[in-house]
Amino acid sequence: MDELRPDFSRDLSADEFERWYWPVSILKAACESLGVPSAGLKSDLRKRVAFALRNPGAPLPTPNKNKAKSRFKWAKADLTLQTEITDSISFGPNVRNFFKAEIGKGFVCHGDFMAWVKANAGSTLQDAVDAWYVLEARKLDPEFRREIASCINYLQ
Repeated sequence: MDELRPDFSRDLSADEFERWYWPVSILKAACESLGVPSAGLKSDLRKRVAFALRNPGAPLPTPNKNKAKSRFKWAKADLTLQTEITDSISFGPNVRNFFKAEIGKGFVCHGDFMAWVKANAGSTLQDAVDAWYVLEARKLDPEFRREIASCINYLQ
């Protein structure tokens, strides 16, 4: 028989809270009952609630927002294989269309690829194309499972 998610309460342990999928409406109510901000991404709400359950009464850590230093306009630039990846890369239509033109119809901009690109500022788009093929080749391994991003935790 399937277990049912418990109702949220301040007495719930952080570990028990993290076991379950919580709709945004419940996360917002939980934030309000714990006295933490209830605005933001669902993943941020989950982190705040879990932190507040683990550390009752402790102030929330302040997020470390690193602003991109590059002013390169990815949305309007004429991209080539020699274009250098900057810390401000975004995966809008211009970038996706570039990769689609280089790789073909099979191009999918999955999280593993986006993480690789963001972690490799200073590399070229040719390096990114090469990395995409390496990342895609992992699909042939029957043991390979892509890690599900925390922002879509109901699939985990």
